[in-house]
Amino acid sequence: MNSKFYGIFDASMQFQTENIPIQEIKLDFTTDVRLFIKREDLIHSFVSGNKFRKLKYNLAEANKENQDTLLTFGGAFSNHIAAVAAAGKLYGFKTIGIIRGEELVAKIDSNSTLKFAQENGMQFKFVTRQEYREKTTSEFLAQLTREFGRFYTIPEGGTNDLAVKGCAEIITENERDFDTICCAVGTGGTIAGISHGAFSHQQILGFPALKGDFLQQEISQFTTKDNWKLINNYHFGGYGKVTDELIQFINNFKQQTQIPLDPIYTGKMLFGIIDLIKKGHFEKQNRILAIHSGGLQGIEGMNQKLRRKGQITIV
Repeated sequence: MNSKFYGIFDASMQFQTENIPIQEIKLDFTTDVRLFIKREDLIHSFVSGNKFRKLKYNLAEANKENQDTLLTFGGAFSNHIAAVAAAGKLYGFKTIGIIRGEELVAKIDSNSTLKFAQENGMQFKFVTRQEYREKTTSEFLAQLTREFGRFYTIPEGGTNDLAVKGCAEIITENERDFDTICCAVGTGGTIAGISHGAFSHQQILGFPALKGDFLQQEISQFTTKDNWKLINNYHFGGYGKVTDELIQFINNFKQQTQIPLDPIYTGKMLFGIIDLIKKGHFEKQNRILAIHSGGLQGIEGMNQKLRRKGQITIV
């Protein structure tokens, strides 16, 4: 194996994975529970949080297979697309992004995520939404192989068995004393990994960014444990949907704590946790740990949308 991959990521001075800060959030409306945030977003500027965790073993496997190209999938403002492009540049992989939406081909320069990915060397293939729904079929992947040659495939959002293995490492001995672990949920890999890594006394609460009940089945493919539960009341209308109330919460939270949240995942999670605390959901003396999974690069893209609609933006 190439020496640069011994201890993939961890050996790099650009990645901080030891003693990740855990900050307590002081709440003025209750003294019954304590809330903390693990700042996984500080691991790296772009390969941060759960994206680092999901890519760690996938990049090691790609290198083991002597693959020099990573191919993955995502939408217009995908954190995953940005992270794969950045990691590819850092570790010498060519990267290909299959992007949902043909119309985006003319909008790269005005799209902060796609522009960043392109600047980091990612090659794009824009497909229709119908084609994108076929992305996991053998026929579609065979077509991509004919077009691009050999590549290592990373699923949309990065979730596979190796990603779950990486996400299990979010929970270390430093987190043993917490009773409840909370995380945002997209494709389900992060909560599945945390489920594997959690201590026996801990309950895992997932806050989906997507609307619908299908995630229960998706997550169950990656963990057989029953120590987790989904809280489906804080998606704000579905993936990528926000309200003025959510944006105001994110801005107030940053002002009060100096911790930035993204509007797609962590903002909804923290809104949900604090709302549940106010409603008395948690037992007294419960120590709650929220996992900050990064995703901050998506703020600029959301602000572009909000400005066009004349709504308040994230500061």
